[in-house]
Amino acid sequence: MAEKEHLNLVFIGHVDHGKSTLVGRMLLEHGEIDQHIIDKYRKEAEEKGKATFEFAWVMDNLKEERERGVTIDVAHKKFVTDKYYFTIIDAPGHRDFVKNMITGTSQADAAVLVVAAPEGVMAQTKEHVFLARTLGVTQLIVAINKMDATKPPYDEKRFNEVKEQVWKLLKSVGYKEDMVTLLPVSAYKGDNAMKKSENMPWWKGPTLIEALNSLTLPDKPLNKPLRLPIQDVYTITGIGTVPVGRVETGVLKPNMKVSIMPANKVGEVKSIEMHHESIPQAVPGDNVGFNIRGVAKNEIKRGDVVGPVDHPPAVAQTFTAQIMVLNHPSVITAGYTPVFHAHTAQVACTFEELQKKLDPKTGQTKEENPQFLKTGDAAIVKVRPTRPMAIEAAKEFPQLGRFAIRDMGQTVAAGMVISLEKKNL
Repeated sequence: MAEKEHLNLVFIGHVDHGKSTLVGRMLLEHGEIDQHIIDKYRKEAEEKGKATFEFAWVMDNLKEERERGVTIDVAHKKFVTDKYYFTIIDAPGHRDFVKNMITGTSQADAAVLVVAAPEGVMAQTKEHVFLARTLGVTQLIVAINKMDATKPPYDEKRFNEVKEQVWKLLKSVGYKEDMVTLLPVSAYKGDNAMKKSENMPWWKGPTLIEALNSLTLPDKPLNKPLRLPIQDVYTITGIGTVPVGRVETGVLKPNMKVSIMPANKVGEVKSIEMHHESIPQAVPGDNVGFNIRGVAKNEIKRGDVVGPVDHPPAVAQTFTAQIMVLNHPSVITAGYTPVFHAHTAQVACTFEELQKKLDPKTGQTKEENPQFLKTGDAAIVKVRPTRPMAIEAAKEFPQLGRFAIRDMGQTVAAGMVISLEKKNL
């Protein structure tokens, strides 16, 4: 495992377009799960009147998800190809769960966008593509799924129609041809997932597995100071406090003294584990648990960020950000206080100033000090967190400088931090 390069891959797309089924298919064909488990799920699925859901159940292993047939939390699974070791993040497509998708996608090195061929591009497809772009996913594989369900089945004409729709959408948010691979698949039947499909002799391009193997590794920001947003904190008997999270920049090593913000605690790293094995150091992209001495479990929490004591994570008094309003039922004015989701933190923040409205295509200023912002507007705004929040400028730490804004159960905007005024703790 150690010899293979590691990539985080997120599956995104509209609800019911087959993301979980596609992930389940890849895991089955890769031997990560046994056929008898799929057979068991198939029997259970049929009894519950949910036939064809058996692959999805591999990922959706929460009971509630099975009964509703939708993906709720971000599930992590791993699989190894002959080239890479992937951690798959199956991001929910359902409206209520976009916030989980944000914590999923902001960690992704690449995304697989699943679009069902019979339906084509839907509202959520657009939202997910925009978020992936705003949250910095630069490599995209588009799997045009359910090719077995087109009329006639495996119809090249329908594939090309959906491909056109998808390209129009991707180009509108700034994806370029060299960043994207499009291909037809049937997750349920297995066509073009791992091997070329005899049902699509017209398709001369790659299979999904070939597309995954042709992804490139992002530069690992090893020379930057350590930044590790905490996802969870555990107390393990006989060991002590164990925070869990993903290294975004820098290197985490045993015996390091670290600063945890905004908790304002200092501790010493004793040991680091990944997939239940002790490792000598953790680098960007590694999801790890680490034992820390000098900090109690109740002193730190999800959303706090770990960094070196000589370059602690920034805590914002206020920050200036560029945002895009995705979907707001009315208008955004100064004083509005929705919840900002950045890395693993969720903090209510108040819009203090709407500084300028931008042309979303060129980024040029359209209007100074606008009175309000509405759906489709891009803008520069000044924001004040209602409680201490660790966040960084996107140009220095892109992984910690991007955020989504949620309100009323939906994503209303997304953006990135341009600059911040630090809080003295």
